[in-house]
Amino acid sequence: MSIEVGSVVEGVVTGITNFGAFVELPEGKTGLVHISEVADVYVKDVHDFLQEKDKVRVKVLTVDERGKIGLSIKQVQEKKSEEHAAAGSPSVRSPHPARGPRDFRKGNRFNHSNASFEDKLSRFLKDSDERLTDLRRKTDSKRGGRGSRRSD
Repeated sequence: MSIEVGSVVEGVVTGITNFGAFVELPEGKTGLVHISEVADVYVKDVHDFLQEKDKVRVKVLTVDERGKIGLSIKQVQEKKSEEHAAAGSPSVRSPHPARGPRDFRKGNRFNHSNASFEDKLSRFLKDSDERLTDLRRKTDSKRGGRGSRRSD
C-alpha cells in the first residue's frame, strides 16, 4: 500500500513536539501531524490529545518532493462525526478516547447545579469583573500607566 495524498491510513505516534506529532506509517515511513491538524478544537499542548505509541488513523494531506508527509487526524474525525450524524447517533468528541472529555475551566466554577440562576449570574459577574480589573492592571503597567502619552 503506497502513501498517496487523500488516503486514510493507520499509524503509531512515535514522537510529540510542541508543533505536532510524528506518526510512523506503513512501509516504515514517518509523517507529521501539525498541531493545527490534531483536533477541530484549539490545541495548546499536543500531549492533551496524543501520547507516544497511540494508534491513530490519519489522512495524508501532502507528500513533497523531499519525501516529507503531511498528515491530519482532524479530517478523519470530521468524517466520522458526519457518518454518526447521518446515522442518527450522537457524536461525543473526546480529545483522547481512553480519558473521556475534559473540562478545562478552572475548578468548574460555574457548574453548581444546586445554585440558583441569580447566584450563578452574580458569581459570573464577579469573576468577570476581577478578570477585567486584572487585565487593565497588566496592560496599564505595560503602557506606562493611565493617561501617560509619549511625546514626539
